[in-house]
Amino acid sequence: MLLLFQIVVLVYSVVIHEVSHGLAAQALGDHTAEHAGRLTLNPLKHLDMFGSFILPLLLVVARAPFLFGYAKPVPYNPDNLSDRVYGPAKVAMAGPVSNLALAVIFGLALRVMVETGYSGLFTNLFSYIVALNLVLAIFNLVPIPPLDGHWLLMIALPVRWFGLRTALYRYSLPFLFIFIVFLFPFLSPVIAGLYFLITGQSWQ
Repeated sequence: MLLLFQIVVLVYSVVIHEVSHGLAAQALGDHTAEHAGRLTLNPLKHLDMFGSFILPLLLVVARAPFLFGYAKPVPYNPDNLSDRVYGPAKVAMAGPVSNLALAVIFGLALRVMVETGYSGLFTNLFSYIVALNLVLAIFNLVPIPPLDGHWLLMIALPVRWFGLRTALYRYSLPFLFIFIVFLFPFLSPVIAGLYFLITGQSWQ
């Protein structure tokens, strides 16, 4: 039952993440996601066979310390955005911001429950929602394509650094693999710190 709950939370967390991209694009004048039927919380419209099923299953089988996955990216046309310069970054940031918002909402609810003396099933469930959404938010802020955070890097990089931009896109998969395997564990203190800041509880 707990595993089923974790999978449902993962699915809807990544769906909300993707829908937020589409809503941000729509707010900036692009209706591609709406026309594609992707501005919906119906998970069947968003699920990716590998990212939403195979990858989480592999993590469960491998007894990984965290469950992770992703949905199909919501399409949008940057040429339709009213803000051509910063628009893509705004659309990209909407995803991690939605996960942070979920973490704050459920984290504050968890804090209230604990402070009022409640301790039961919902505290464990809310704790998982907070932790998962913090992982999703922090992971997606990493400045490696195709993660959302790379758009902030693209804006910050001077035009003369075109070679670095090209290399980041060309070797994005190896960079991402190296980050996941060797560097992402070092972000655990950041996630744990945010978890404590929101909930007032230690992340176990």
